[in-house]
Amino acid sequence: MALNKPKEDEQLNARLREGSTARAAFGDVIKLYSEPLYWQIRRMVQNHDDANDILQNTFMKAWMNLENFRGDAKLSTWLYKIAINESLSFLEKERLRNHLSLDDQEAAMTRQIMADENFNGDELARQLQAAIAQLPEKQRIVFNMKYFDDMRYEDMSEILGTSVGALKASYHLAVKKIEKYFKDNN
Repeated sequence: MALNKPKEDEQLNARLREGSTARAAFGDVIKLYSEPLYWQIRRMVQNHDDANDILQNTFMKAWMNLENFRGDAKLSTWLYKIAINESLSFLEKERLRNHLSLDDQEAAMTRQIMADENFNGDELARQLQAAIAQLPEKQRIVFNMKYFDDMRYEDMSEILGTSVGALKASYHLAVKKIEKYFKDNN
C-alpha cells in the first residue's frame, strides 16, 4: 500500500479535527483505506465475511477515537495499527472459542484456504497462502505487509512497535520458511 503523502495527510487530518468537516473527511478516509485495510485483514483471518466485520470494527473504533488521534503518527499507520489489533483480537477469540492451540489454528487456517470456494487465485497462489498460514503470527504479519503491500520497514516499525532490524529478521525468516514449504511440497 502506498501510504499517503505528508501534505495529503496534513489536509485530511485538519479536516478530521474540524467539527464541520469531520464526517465528510472520515468518508474520504473510508474510501481511501477500505481496500488496503481489507486485504491486510483478509490475509490475517482468511475469511471474507470475518474480514469485512473486522474492517467495519476498525473504522468504528477509529471514528469513536478520532479525538484521541493527535496526528503524531500518519493516519495510515494509526488505521493499520487498529486493523491489526482488531484482527489479532478476533483470531485470539476464535482460537479460544474453538479450543485450539496456535499450531491447530495455523492448520485450520491452511485447511480453510484450501477449501475456500471464493479464493480467486491459481493453485500457486493457494499454496503461497497455505505457506503463509504456517508462519508464526508475527512473521505472517510482517511478510504480508512487506510482500503484498510493499510497506517500508520504518512504517511497519511504527505500526507494530518493533525495531526495523527485528522486522527485517522476521521477514527473512518468513521467506526462508516459505521457500522450505514449497521445496517440501513440490
